[in-house]
Amino acid sequence: MDEDRNLPKRIWDTCREVPVIEDEQTPWKMIKLLRTVSLSVVAVIVFGLALCSKTSFLLLVTLSNEGTKILSDERKPVSLLCIGCVLIAPSVLLFLKSIWKACYKSSKTPAKSTIALVLFFEFMVALGAAILTIVAMPHLDIVTNVTILNGVAVLSALLQVITQCTAKERNRFLVPSITAFVLILLGYILFIILYMMKDPTDTKMAIWVGLAVGGSFLVSFNWWENYLRLISENSSSIFLKNLCIEVRRSQNILNILSSLLRIAVTACVLGAYVPLSKMDWDIVNSIPGRETRIIAIIIGVQLISSALCHWFAVVACKMHALRRCFILPLYLASLAVMALLVIPVIVYYQDYRINLNGTQSINFTSYCDVVVDARTEVSGSVFPHLVYDVTHTLCFLDMSKILHIGMLTGLALSWWLGLVLATLHLWYLSLYRIQRTQDLFIRRLYEGGLIEQSLLLNTRFDVQTSERRKQFKSLDPVKVFLCATMWHETYDEMMKIIISIFRLDKYRPKKEGETSDVTFEGHIYFDDAFKNVPGSQGRHVNEYAEMLVDILREVYSIFINMDTGLFKKQQQIPDQSIVRTPYGGRVVITMPYGNSLTVHFKDKNLIRHKKRWSQVMYLYYLLGWKVSTKYFRKWGKGGEEVELKKEFEKEKHNTYLLALDGDTDFHPASVMLLIDRLKLYPRVGAACGRIHPTGSGPMVWYQKFEYAVGHWLHKTAEHVFGCVLCSPGCFSLFRASALMDDNVMKKYTIKSSKPAHYIQYDQGEDRWLCTLLLKQGWRVEYNAASDAYTNAPEEFKEFYNQRRRWGPSTMANIADLLGSTTLISKRNPSMSKLYMFYQLFSLTSSILAPSTVVLMIAGALTVLLDIHPNGALVIALIPPVIFLGISFKIKSDTQINIAAVLSILYAFLMLISALVIIGNMVKEQTILTPSSLFIIALACFYLVTAALHPQEVGLIVFGLLYILSIPSAYLLLSIYSMVNMNNVSWGTRETSSPAGAAQQAAAPPQTQAQKAKGAIAQFFSRAKCCRKLCQRGDEEELIVNQENIAVEAAKNEPQPQNTIVEDVQGPEDMQRRQQPALTCPNQCWVTQLQSLSDDMHLTEDTLDPEETLFFRDLTTRYLEPLPEDKKKQKQMAADLKELRNKITFVYFICNAFWIIATFTLQLTQTSVFIQVPKVDFNLQATGEYIYIDPIGFMFILAFALLVVVQFIAMLYHRIYTLIHFVAFMDTESKYRKQIHVIKQVKDDKDDEDEDDDDDSDSLMFPSMFDRSPGSGTLV
Repeated sequence: MDEDRNLPKRIWDTCREVPVIEDEQTPWKMIKLLRTVSLSVVAVIVFGLALCSKTSFLLLVTLSNEGTKILSDERKPVSLLCIGCVLIAPSVLLFLKSIWKACYKSSKTPAKSTIALVLFFEFMVALGAAILTIVAMPHLDIVTNVTILNGVAVLSALLQVITQCTAKERNRFLVPSITAFVLILLGYILFIILYMMKDPTDTKMAIWVGLAVGGSFLVSFNWWENYLRLISENSSSIFLKNLCIEVRRSQNILNILSSLLRIAVTACVLGAYVPLSKMDWDIVNSIPGRETRIIAIIIGVQLISSALCHWFAVVACKMHALRRCFILPLYLASLAVMALLVIPVIVYYQDYRINLNGTQSINFTSYCDVVVDARTEVSGSVFPHLVYDVTHTLCFLDMSKILHIGMLTGLALSWWLGLVLATLHLWYLSLYRIQRTQDLFIRRLYEGGLIEQSLLLNTRFDVQTSERRKQFKSLDPVKVFLCATMWHETYDEMMKIIISIFRLDKYRPKKEGETSDVTFEGHIYFDDAFKNVPGSQGRHVNEYAEMLVDILREVYSIFINMDTGLFKKQQQIPDQSIVRTPYGGRVVITMPYGNSLTVHFKDKNLIRHKKRWSQVMYLYYLLGWKVSTKYFRKWGKGGEEVELKKEFEKEKHNTYLLALDGDTDFHPASVMLLIDRLKLYPRVGAACGRIHPTGSGPMVWYQKFEYAVGHWLHKTAEHVFGCVLCSPGCFSLFRASALMDDNVMKKYTIKSSKPAHYIQYDQGEDRWLCTLLLKQGWRVEYNAASDAYTNAPEEFKEFYNQRRRWGPSTMANIADLLGSTTLISKRNPSMSKLYMFYQLFSLTSSILAPSTVVLMIAGALTVLLDIHPNGALVIALIPPVIFLGISFKIKSDTQINIAAVLSILYAFLMLISALVIIGNMVKEQTILTPSSLFIIALACFYLVTAALHPQEVGLIVFGLLYILSIPSAYLLLSIYSMVNMNNVSWGTRETSSPAGAAQQAAAPPQTQAQKAKGAIAQFFSRAKCCRKLCQRGDEEELIVNQENIAVEAAKNEPQPQNTIVEDVQGPEDMQRRQQPALTCPNQCWVTQLQSLSDDMHLTEDTLDPEETLFFRDLTTRYLEPLPEDKKKQKQMAADLKELRNKITFVYFICNAFWIIATFTLQLTQTSVFIQVPKVDFNLQATGEYIYIDPIGFMFILAFALLVVVQFIAMLYHRIYTLIHFVAFMDTESKYRKQIHVIKQVKDDKDDEDEDDDDDSDSLMFPSMFDRSPGSGTLV
């Protein structure tokens, strides 16, 4: 029997119909190429910017050297002032950033002792930097100046030794740290000997040398915080521990104070040194133009390159390219600077010797006297004089002596190797996938004069163990509940989401005894899953529920044998569980790789149905029952309250809910990218991905471009400048602690009792949930790299009904947020009043969209018919006004038919108008007309935006359809949505009956035909019962329409997903319950599902008594089916109609004011219009003028400003999306070999007694999806 168990059920039927499982949407080859190019570009940029920063800074120091010719000695204060600017520029940037953070985020005031200690260190650092760069370095040679900056690592190396010695475990970098400290000290010794042996009696040189050594030592105090954290952890000193905590918490205030102190100290040193050196500040005002340009270019390059180098260095670390793009380029930058400055000196010196043709012997000292110092006039090219000035700094030493060259080389090499060894630990630094900047770099400040040293030494230092690699302390493991809601999805839609869930199971398997950084648990909530069947003792599940169970069996069989060869052991589907519950029933599936999937079948007679109530059900079940209950039980048994509260908050923080629709298709990478956002940003309460509509036909093409524009511009602007206002329920990740916060989950259970509730709460439940989160101070984000696919309406009617729900609910929620601007700006640090003003402007634009479209059509008619603008405006108003008037009297279906006809006519009008405008541009030889500028600007804007999204650039093709559909989408749809605001039915998936759905989903009968003969007989018997059911009808439903809430029979139609009227149990229902079970072979839904297939056995199990009691209490408190109240329904219908009338009046009166204002200004054209000169294609004035009314001009200006703001946000968001995605690919790909080896060893062990000529099993996912469970994300 065991051998037979390994064979297929039907060995003659081994051909399979396998759906698309792998990710075929994402162009992985292009993305891998983009990743390689991005990392290469970042590495080159970091190296180039560090080279520019250090070279320009050393040139400023060289120009300050006494005896250089580009700046005469009396003009040296100019270069010294520029050096001072280099020192204080980072402090100014830090001061501004800290002020902004202190204003918009919480900042704590530190204790006086902490302030005093921090300012003491900052004073020493600022004093040392000023003395070293302003006073000492201008008197040293260029080689010493390049390398002495590496000597600032001396204290860091010493503190590394102390830190590692105080650690309780053996560490691997103790010897390199000691060696680094010794090498740096050796460099200082060689430096002192080299300069003092030249002339021991030179007191001034002794002072410069002493100031250089002392200044560099004081600068080395800059990174004391990097080691305070580790020393305090290993110390018993309470003072050190409190100091470390307080410095971290009060960083904004301390940065403000330290920045001001640094600026003041630098200014004092600079201001005191110039007079002491007998120089005059007045010379600054009389610098010639040539020298001014040279100085301006050098200081400009230095300031810009330093700031950009710091930013790109952070980017490199966040991309997980720490070695390739951060450490190595910065190491090489010092060597490159040395080569860039010294090689020209050698070349010029050798050229001079060659030019002498051996007529006379000359050494380096003579070369300095004859050529370098003998210059009297600086003219011509700047570069040779820069080389001579650099050479002049070396003239103090006798470079013709091997001893001097050797000592100079020795000190340079000692300092450089000391820096390398002091930062050797960075090669083994462990990073999270998205590493927060404040956790990666200890200080926000960089040093402009020593950019590569400050970046390397400011990077976090960790004590590495003596093992090959220290066990990385990963983030706390997280639990993700996948929560999908279903109703009447088709076969293909169900197949998509089930495959997506099984993909996730394979991607992150669950193994007993092993802990993973992410664990998953799937839940599907199936609404209205039951029906009455004559002759049965219990209710049966409907055809859609049967189809779902059959799809689960089919997908399970595919995944369980996916990596199995044709003649290998065939695994059979293990037995699964089926459970009766107080709300209906559930099927519990243990997926092939260990994760569980539970399908909850809801009976609307037992529990409240529709989408929002399904969400309430899983919120309280997963978060209330599964998360909260256990902690209260422990507390009841005497558990420590403080510890339990800490554990409870931690689990809430690390528990996420992934909200899904029943037709969502996604891949594991998309989920992981969302998890990353919530893992490392504790105030993020929700994150959504990029939603791609799927389907075919013109309506889907329009929505593809509409979704693209919405995500490219609107969502990115919301993410960058504030928070995303709507995280769509089809694919969004929510944090449990955010959902369980005050006024969120509890308030989400409110039953709609007012007309406005039905619009805001029930028509857009995902947007309302985000509104609740934003009001509580949680941040909602958007991740453009997290792709998900969902079916879009393919029919015009379904599209209009969907947007009829979305439009009013969107405006209602935005108006709710705007009404709470003061409260939100205080609670939510991401949403400022300026951002709320941006939302106000967006809402105003949406409200005025119909009148704007009418004005646009009027402009098109003016060009097309060559008539007066006012006449064109009257003609343009006639169709929408008539459509608005009759819409109050006709049915919604008739309104949609009229809108469809008008949409086609408007599309032709838009196309003809565009062609006429283009023709006029050619005819009049000008582009400076409002229509021409609008078309050209719009086309260029969309083309550039699409080009920045290479994966979606093909969607630009649908842009033409989008533009042609503007009148339909922004005029006709607005009228339809406002007029039918009182219709609160769901609007989609309402046209097909269960029988029709069974016909469309032909898969269940086809798959049953492949089963045993007994199952086939049962199928025909059950079909007979279903036909009787369809003939008799078993339910009635009340539907809200645009006129009133009337009671209509719905014998052959499923109930809409959202109405304000609940179910009615008629007398026929009661009679059918009393009928004996004589005619139907399956007496209840359990036997019905058990008889579907013998490939997946469903074993009946019982529900835990405590869980049963929970569901009964939950139903009684929040989810009890609402009773019928016809009087209340009738009153609500009237209230909804009254609300519709009020909002519609305000909405269209605003549009009327806009149109009347434009009409009036057109009548007074000569007095109040703005004149704009007309130009031709060569941008030459034609002598003619264009007249633009002020209101139109302000509107165009505001629109242009909005577009610019969104474009800037899009650029910013694209950069950080690229950073995140590159980091994701880099970290995920590191586990491919490890997993492949483990998998191969396992396969070899299983097949050691079998003859197998095939290669080892291939992985299902690309290499980036392979990951070792239980391990952290390393570099």
